[in-house]
Amino acid sequence: MTDATPAIDPQHSALLVMDYQPAVLGYLTEVEPLLTRMADAIAITREAGASVAYVRVAFDDDDYAAIPTANKAFAPLASGGVLHHEDPSSAVHHHVAPEQGDIIVRKTRVGAFSTTDLDEQLRDRDITTLILAGIATSGVVLSTVRDAADRDYQVYVLADGSADPDADVHDVLTQKVFPRQAHVINVGDLSGLLVAR
Repeated sequence: MTDATPAIDPQHSALLVMDYQPAVLGYLTEVEPLLTRMADAIAITREAGASVAYVRVAFDDDDYAAIPTANKAFAPLASGGVLHHEDPSSAVHHHVAPEQGDIIVRKTRVGAFSTTDLDEQLRDRDITTLILAGIATSGVVLSTVRDAADRDYQVYVLADGSADPDADVHDVLTQKVFPRQAHVINVGDLSGLLVAR
């Protein structure tokens, strides 16, 4: 965060908790500190009166069938039946679980928007600012930063609420790439930024 980082109006903002699923968390080495920080971020967001939205990647049988063999990332998931929507490993981790009234979407590609009605649900709530946190930084976070910026949301990225199996890639994205389209902050910055207007 810099001194120029603008305040976040809770009434028009949502924290997006993306791909916080046991199957995805399994690619990381230090999971507990990340889950603790994310639970703190969710609590701060709720206390401020902002919305919380959950995005998870999971498939039903029709979704698997619709994935072409040319899709390098998703064809292996389809052929192996990985991340089936009824598999407990594809659910949101219980440590950061949704509550009644939260937005919850299930996606079948990398970004949070392309295969969901997330944009419509956010617009229905008059949300114009997104705070992104997810796994992996080089996957859902990168794709969603770009898409959200193209959709004219004001975008923040929780650097320490996101993680990548490759720490160097995480650092390059959060320090050099994301600042071109988003404000990069940490969970500790949230309380001071979420200020009602």
